[in-house]
Amino acid sequence: MFGPVLTLLAAEPHRAFSIGDLGKELPGRSSGAIGSVLNRLVDRKWATMTGGSPRRYTITAEGIDAYKAGAGASRAPSTTTPTSPVSPAPAPTPTGPVPPRPGAVLSPNGVWYLPRQLGDATDVEVLRRLRRDTITVLLYGPPGTGKTSLIEAAYADAITVAGHGDTTVEDLVGNYVPLPDGGFEFAYGPLVVAMREGRALFIDDATLIPPRVLAALYPAMDGRATITIAAHHNEVATAVDGFYVCAGHNPGVHGAILTEALASRFAVHIEVTTDMQLARSLGVPNGAIDAAVALNARMRKHEIDWAPQLRELLAFKRVAASLGLDAAVSNLAAIAPEPDRQAVIEALQRAYCGSIITPLTLGKQK
Repeated sequence: MFGPVLTLLAAEPHRAFSIGDLGKELPGRSSGAIGSVLNRLVDRKWATMTGGSPRRYTITAEGIDAYKAGAGASRAPSTTTPTSPVSPAPAPTPTGPVPPRPGAVLSPNGVWYLPRQLGDATDVEVLRRLRRDTITVLLYGPPGTGKTSLIEAAYADAITVAGHGDTTVEDLVGNYVPLPDGGFEFAYGPLVVAMREGRALFIDDATLIPPRVLAALYPAMDGRATITIAAHHNEVATAVDGFYVCAGHNPGVHGAILTEALASRFAVHIEVTTDMQLARSLGVPNGAIDAAVALNARMRKHEIDWAPQLRELLAFKRVAASLGLDAAVSNLAAIAPEPDRQAVIEALQRAYCGSIITPLTLGKQK
């Protein structure tokens, strides 16, 4: 992608290209990807950028030198017309990881995601449609149900911000960082990077972030699609095509407050729960699933505040394979929050036929 953009700029060195101009010459390439390459060229001083709308880019003398040195060799301009037909290259032999089942999506971290039904499509397909149509989405549900995994499967370019009560505006837009020589340099935050590179920005645990901090995000989400970086000379950052904001909310988590201002910024709210059938198909022992089903039913009735989700169930499977079933059962009781631990123990006892269960604890020295 780097080479083709540089090649087009070098072909008309006196022309100021918009992202749309380049997109017409590069069919199939998203404007977000083109904008990301242009920003890299500007950073290298191989191109200059003019303000206004749309922004336009012109190659510099350094950019022309880089192109002549081979930086754009991946797509050199053609000067001759082939005199004989070119035989198509043979289709490549499929390589890489084999999906565990049809329709599985390989996430950037190398883990397969198994899509779930959502309306007339899968959850991954729905999220991709929403981004295409710039309709913001909020995923909500207990921790460990797979909200982050779904986002990573749907948006391979996603940047994730882990929200918490101490998140600051600087964590989103950027701040000055010290340099080895004693000076300082401004490092742009994930919000600015996502805006300028046309990427998805996932605000996980968004409802733990103070409302005054989240307010810094809102101008980027509305029709202005710009923010002002007060800490960096009031620089204005403008979003390019492809930029998209989505968020996660864990109801019931201490300190998580879904304000009206935040909720109204997301047109679609999707509940994410644990797919117990999926857990069974992944080899989680039936007893653990039966206990989880009972505990989740109680949690929906607000009788308890915690129940095992897919994350804990997959951990149960791994612990059972490593240390044995008894240790996995005791460990599930141990990780339950203290107020709900007795309820978890009772559910496990019913699932495992009245066995005496105690949280995983060190015994006497041997």
